[in-house]
Amino acid sequence: MNIQVDNTKIFEFTPRDFARVRALIYRQAGISLSESKQEMVYSRLARRLRARKMNSFEEYLDDLESGRSSEEWEAFTNALTTNLTSFFREAHHFPILAEHAKKVKAPLSIWCSASSTGEEPYSIAMTVCEAFGTLAPPVSIVATDIDTNVLETASNGVYPVDRLEKMAQDRVKRFFLRGKGENAGLVRVRPELRQLITFKPLNLLAGSWPLSGPFDVIFCRNVMIYFDKPTQARILARFVPLMKPEGLLFAGHSENFMYACDSLKLRGKTVYELDARHGSAIRHA
Repeated sequence: MNIQVDNTKIFEFTPRDFARVRALIYRQAGISLSESKQEMVYSRLARRLRARKMNSFEEYLDDLESGRSSEEWEAFTNALTTNLTSFFREAHHFPILAEHAKKVKAPLSIWCSASSTGEEPYSIAMTVCEAFGTLAPPVSIVATDIDTNVLETASNGVYPVDRLEKMAQDRVKRFFLRGKGENAGLVRVRPELRQLITFKPLNLLAGSWPLSGPFDVIFCRNVMIYFDKPTQARILARFVPLMKPEGLLFAGHSENFMYACDSLKLRGKTVYELDARHGSAIRHA
């Protein structure tokens, strides 16, 4: 690896510093950073150095590894977590979810395992409300994320109105309240929708998950791409026992789980169904 040090930067960022960051975020969150992420890592962590009034990456990483501040571990993880999302992203998934909700009837249990700033779990909630024709459908949604900052945004359910530009107006009117006065230009998710969702922090690499399954549906979209294949296989192995018979697992558009899990069969484009005939055998890469 040949990384040039940019002398115009405030802090020196050496190949050794970058290698330490890569090792730490992999150990903490399972995120496998490519060598191309050097600039992103510098930009995001330099803010932490300034906030902590530290003079070098070596000082910051030494302090992090000392374990003196669990809050800084949280800030470190938050800084390096990418949160790209939107309402009804990968729209082909939601008609399948609606169909499954009607088939299962009630009560429906859903886990959104990477909620980011909330657009995905709220899209799930809107879909289920429409499927049952009520703002109080028989559903419980658990939405988790490793990034505590985005969870706070998600829980508040307040967004710039331009985030809804691509959403049908009847949905906007049904599920959002428009801000007035100093809140003009903002919308808030209706309280009935927010009451369907429980937001909580969760690290997919943690030894235990604060969840009580089984679930009819698990959303794990555009998360596995940050993990290497052995980590993906381990997480899938833990999903399987948490899924109800014929439960659905929704993946991201660039993710393929068939290589790792005999218990899942492809039902549609990046939608997997639990196949009870295969038990819970997992093929580790």
